[in-house]
Amino acid sequence: MFRLDNDTLAFRFTATLTNRNGSRFERLTSPQRLELWLRANDLMDTPTTATEDDLRGAQDLREAIHRIGTAVCEDRRASRADVGIVNTASELGDAHLVLESGRALWKSAGDNPIRDALSIVAADAIAVLGGPDHDRVKACQGDGCTGLYVDTSRGNNRRWCSMNICGNKAKKSAMTARAD
Repeated sequence: MFRLDNDTLAFRFTATLTNRNGSRFERLTSPQRLELWLRANDLMDTPTTATEDDLRGAQDLREAIHRIGTAVCEDRRASRADVGIVNTASELGDAHLVLESGRALWKSAGDNPIRDALSIVAADAIAVLGGPDHDRVKACQGDGCTGLYVDTSRGNNRRWCSMNICGNKAKKSAMTARAD
């Protein structure tokens, strides 16, 4: 289903498309799948029906975040168009955090819960890609993976977006290669 193992919401969102450099695997295949992802990440609590336009906008936002993240990893300037997409998505939302049953939850305050949820994702991307940890943003070194993550390791030497997925695959491959 969805990969929810990334601590960074915006990068969890970019993981809805994997293997960008090979046989791409799209997880947001319909407006309903977009709704599922938003609910799985506690970004939408009201009954709402996403549209094809919502899906296209979400995919555009996702790809802009990924391109900006890749630019940050490569220490180069992100395109103005991508920055504009992310900034606009952040500005259009009307959501706020509430404390409910001991949990911090996002609540939509506007008339478009999908737009509000995507604005939260965009704001998270802005905070990570333009914040104090932007120099810790990295691209996964896993074979075929194009995932982004924030390296929180003490030595700033983490190599994979997820040890359980990409790290395990890499270690298994290395072990198999040594055995041959």
